[in-house]
Amino acid sequence: MTLLEFRTLLAEHPSHAFQLRLPGGEAVPECFHITEVARIHKTFIDCGGTLREMETCQLQAWLGTDEDHRLATGKMSGILASAAAFLPNDGIPVEIEYETNVLTQYSVGGVLVTDAAVVMHLEFKHTDCLAKEVCCPPKPSDCGYAPGCC
Repeated sequence: MTLLEFRTLLAEHPSHAFQLRLPGGEAVPECFHITEVARIHKTFIDCGGTLREMETCQLQAWLGTDEDHRLATGKMSGILASAAAFLPNDGIPVEIEYETNVLTQYSVGGVLVTDAAVVMHLEFKHTDCLAKEVCCPPKPSDCGYAPGCC
């Protein structure tokens, strides 16, 4: 989900509850807070030697001691609006950072809109080789890649 898609979704449902579901289907308790909005810029060299850059809008969800707290979509829109000065690119993906046993960054796998809530379904992020054609050329073998693969 891009930042523009997220902003549009919130604007279309300004009085709905805002909820998160983890990859296993369990709900993040509804009393979560969004404690950070960040623009994450990552510059890196992949295993094939190509310089790459990525940007994301990362929202940190945190459980406080206030169990009566509820975040509505209108409030979430306001939080994003306060970060507009450093989130100028609406095409960047939105990710959620949340801690259960470990701090994890999730991508948005889908959204369900009900009569009362906007529910973001989160997915695990995965590592990948971005230069398979360079560092892991296919060859007929059991593993599928040539020796020396990254």
